[in-house]
Amino acid sequence: MHGADTDGRVVAAACTIAIDDLPDGLIVTDRYGRVLAVNRAAARLTGIVAERAVGRHMNDVYPFRDHDGRDWWKALDPEGGLRTRTRVPERPLHLPGGQELYVAARLVREPERGGEVERVAITLRDGGARSRLERSRADLVSTVAHELRSPLTSVKGFTATLLAKWTRFTDEQKLVMLETVNNDADRVTRLITELLDVSRIESGRLEVRRQVVDLPARARRLIAGRVAAGEPENRFRLIADDELPEMWLDQDKIDQILGNLVENALRHGRGTVTIEIESIEWGVAVSVRDEGEGIEPELAPRVFRQFWRGGNSRRRGGTGLGLFIVKGLVEAHGGTITVQRAPEGGAEFRFTLPTGTPDFAGV
Repeated sequence: MHGADTDGRVVAAACTIAIDDLPDGLIVTDRYGRVLAVNRAAARLTGIVAERAVGRHMNDVYPFRDHDGRDWWKALDPEGGLRTRTRVPERPLHLPGGQELYVAARLVREPERGGEVERVAITLRDGGARSRLERSRADLVSTVAHELRSPLTSVKGFTATLLAKWTRFTDEQKLVMLETVNNDADRVTRLITELLDVSRIESGRLEVRRQVVDLPARARRLIAGRVAAGEPENRFRLIADDELPEMWLDQDKIDQILGNLVENALRHGRGTVTIEIESIEWGVAVSVRDEGEGIEPELAPRVFRQFWRGGNSRRRGGTGLGLFIVKGLVEAHGGTITVQRAPEGGAEFRFTLPTGTPDFAGV
């Protein structure tokens, strides 16, 4: 059973929800445009408290206009139009001060099918937040296009050249070109993986498959791989407590977290890269630090945002997504991550992970 009482509360079965509990702005009017109720979110978004609005006409209090200056309420025309019309799609509208809000409406009819309009429920969303999201998506598309163009051009160029002039090249020249194609294909694969990770983090669909993970062993494996790839062995130092609690973690994601942080330290830092793993009261803390220039305190809040680029991060292959992904992976484990100046003067990324069994982790 559903209904509404006289003090602006919605009743559903045994649950009563005040309109002030709703996350979006809500304005309720009668069919003629007289304001009946305004919730707290709508007052915050418009700057107009309920006491100033209730009992007055919409256009006297909320004179919404579209981008062409047209009167939104007049165009809405609750008393006119088809009797089957119940919803008005969301669209960006402006108040006189220039503030942009995304506004949608529902026409409540009695009876529900084909009846007269009794009330109009108008929802408001922050246009600034929507604009920021759209800019972020535009930045993502721009970054992806830029990062894909170079490797794909290389792959296409070398493969076309080899197909057209295979017999003219020596085996050594062919090997160089094929290695370049292979490396650029790996670069495209990494970018696609990053984009999938960003999508899962933003949508809340990131799955954590937990198992017992030996953190020092994963760090040693990572260092061995970097040394095999050509980094000097003395560039790395691993410090780990002798006794660490049993950690149930997603091994692949832990490898990704450590790999991204070490790659960041190698790319932007100098000197020795130190990985320190220590036991804390409720879990384990892992620090990755370098001896470079570090990160200024005022820049620390920006480090984990999408597309953040510091130092010489515009060198080939940097998308500005790595640390955003690291933060998402750490938080998916129930942990936290921070950045500060390391004792040696470089940047220190420190993340903490809680202990817990598979049951505790929800798997």
